[in-house]
Amino acid sequence: MFTKMSGEKVKKEFVEKVKVPEGISVEVSPTSIKISGKKGTVEKAYPYKSLVVKFENDEVVLTSKKNTQREYKLIKTYTAHIKNMIKGVQEGYTYKLKICSSHFPMKVKLSGRTLKIENFLGEHNPRIVNLKEGANVKIDGVYIIVESHDKELAGQVAADIEQSTRLTNKDRRIFQDGVFIVEKAGKPI
Repeated sequence: MFTKMSGEKVKKEFVEKVKVPEGISVEVSPTSIKISGKKGTVEKAYPYKSLVVKFENDEVVLTSKKNTQREYKLIKTYTAHIKNMIKGVQEGYTYKLKICSSHFPMKVKLSGRTLKIENFLGEHNPRIVNLKEGANVKIDGVYIIVESHDKELAGQVAADIEQSTRLTNKDRRIFQDGVFIVEKAGKPI
């Protein structure tokens, strides 16, 4: 943010503060931030040397060494990440996927950290999805529910499941079978 005063450009310092609620612990190192709560622990790295993160007076303070638009965008991005991390360790995130099969009865089985999709469009070989650690997956009728305290992890697991039934070179108006995300982080799509 630059403002003009008497013909000169004056740089304004970029500072963002995120209030940390009670019951949440924050650890800040020079290259990462770790937030812990009742649902678990989330750690995020920030490899940018110009970004300065401090924890003081129950607030996470983000500043930069340089005052450019790039650093302003970085501060805003990491502010959003930290807010998501705080919400995740307090409440958690839930993604819901729906199993849709109109042509062939599709079977979805969960065993350990592997999700197996059988008889997708009559295929003889099952489609297998290896699930990432840290996300809980359960099958409830025609829904697959993905839960995690890390928003990025829950979203990635849901996307991996959805992509396993992706069709290419077929008309989507006719071939409508698959597994599709219907709720992202508790919000319907």
